[in-house]
Amino acid sequence: MNKIKGTQDFIDLQLFNFIIDQAKQHCNSYNFSEIATPILEPTELFKRSLGLETDVVSKEMYTLDTGADGDNICLRPEATASTVRAFIENKIQQTPWKVYSWGPMFRHERPQKGRFRQFHQFNLEVIGSDKISEDAQCLKMLDSLFTNFGINEYAIMINFLGTSEERKAYTEKLNKHLDTIVDKICKTCLVRKDKNIMRVFDCKNETCQSLYNDAPKIVDNLGTESEKEWKQLQEQLDLLSVSYTVNPKLVRGLDYYSKTVFEFVSPNLGSQSSFCAGGRYNNLVKAVGGKQDQPSIGASIGIERLVMVLEPIKDTLSLPHPAALTVIIPLSEEQHTLALLISEDLHAQKITNDVLFEGSVKSMMRKANKMGATFTVLIGADEQESRTATVKNMINSTEKNMDQTKLAQYLKKV
Repeated sequence: MNKIKGTQDFIDLQLFNFIIDQAKQHCNSYNFSEIATPILEPTELFKRSLGLETDVVSKEMYTLDTGADGDNICLRPEATASTVRAFIENKIQQTPWKVYSWGPMFRHERPQKGRFRQFHQFNLEVIGSDKISEDAQCLKMLDSLFTNFGINEYAIMINFLGTSEERKAYTEKLNKHLDTIVDKICKTCLVRKDKNIMRVFDCKNETCQSLYNDAPKIVDNLGTESEKEWKQLQEQLDLLSVSYTVNPKLVRGLDYYSKTVFEFVSPNLGSQSSFCAGGRYNNLVKAVGGKQDQPSIGASIGIERLVMVLEPIKDTLSLPHPAALTVIIPLSEEQHTLALLISEDLHAQKITNDVLFEGSVKSMMRKANKMGATFTVLIGADEQESRTATVKNMINSTEKNMDQTKLAQYLKKV
């Protein structure tokens, strides 16, 4: 039996866990709290939040029909809608609600480099703040995190989508422009033109992309207030020393975004170059069932993609070193019980250890060496009778015989 295509076995989680731990510490320093939401969610939650014409809802969600009770549920494809549902359902009153979470997400799509059917995201959300300064801080916070990781080669792409009213007026202009090139764009863009017109900018077709270079830009069609916020965001990012590029084609693939949108992209990831993305969603809370809108901003980090970015510089990271390992070797079966008792005494005193029960003494010593043991504790008939143990330092090959009651003290000192 082999794993399902588009999934992974994680045999070495050192770098994966390092990313999670560092991201948690970073969020905590910005006064975020950790939450967790279910993997299973109502399908309707994502239909309302992401939009029926998005790729995620139309063809990528894993849905399950639970049968007699008529519930239609799915494996969550993203975390923002789940966080918003939790905000509403748990009647959170204090805003802004600054939270983060992480875990697996699921999308039925063609597996390729950096894209999996089961993947992991680290998400952060600020629910209940309409100030653009919050957007600037969010971007600075993420930029600082990736800088702390030691990533040098990445770019921040930003755009400003305005309000729903401004987008409606803009899409009319965009539609007129597309009418002039309708015979040159691809079939996918023709569908998007009628169903979700701003998604044409997500097209991977180079011909389409070159044609859209002359399309009207949404940042040139903002109202007075939005234009003021867009200018403020750029000024604050400049003052915070956040380097960015304005990308007028950046629209993000989900319907709930408004105003600020952004992506962190790396040249080392190929076509799936984004490893972190997000934006503002001012109307999502009410769309999901809240009594009133809560202007919000959030971001998600693709953990597998960040692992790919960090792998080449792994040796430069301050990865945690495993604790020194002590391996206990009973020389015969008669010493097995004593070895178990000594092991538990060492565990009680926070000393990492393991016991080898099978093989010759020579083979067990070789195995302890391969395991990276710092010390081995040998217990034979003589040691059992005299209540001592022979401790061998595997680094310098020195040996010392001592009372079993002094083992923990000695191992802690050395």
